[in-house]
Amino acid sequence: DGTQDRLEREAARLGTLLETARAEARAAALPVVWRPTPESAQHQFRFLGLPASRQLPTRWLDPEVVAQVEGGRGTLVLGPEPLIGAQRVQLRIGEQAITVGTDGLQPFAVLAPAASPP
Repeated sequence: DGTQDRLEREAARLGTLLETARAEARAAALPVVWRPTPESAQHQFRFLGLPASRQLPTRWLDPEVVAQVEGGRGTLVLGPEPLIGAQRVQLRIGEQAITVGTDGLQPFAVLAPAASPP
């Protein structure tokens, strides 16, 4: 399915971007957060707290992607602490969805969908 492939590509990219920002936050001892900004025409998501010299992408490769941080916080906390707590963000294109998350110790990664009961 083309939509699922697009979502998987975006999820893998987001995981890499989150880990890059997380490493920067730890190395520079900076409080860094990530948040989706669908209200912005210029930026679809933002990394807040990174130094101006460290710019990361702020747009999805696929303009149809919608992101929502799970748990009602609206942001992912990326550092500076080495343990950041369990966090997840769901990416959607139409009815298709995929989740990127961490348990707070492991790197952000694409999470397997929950198994359906028999």
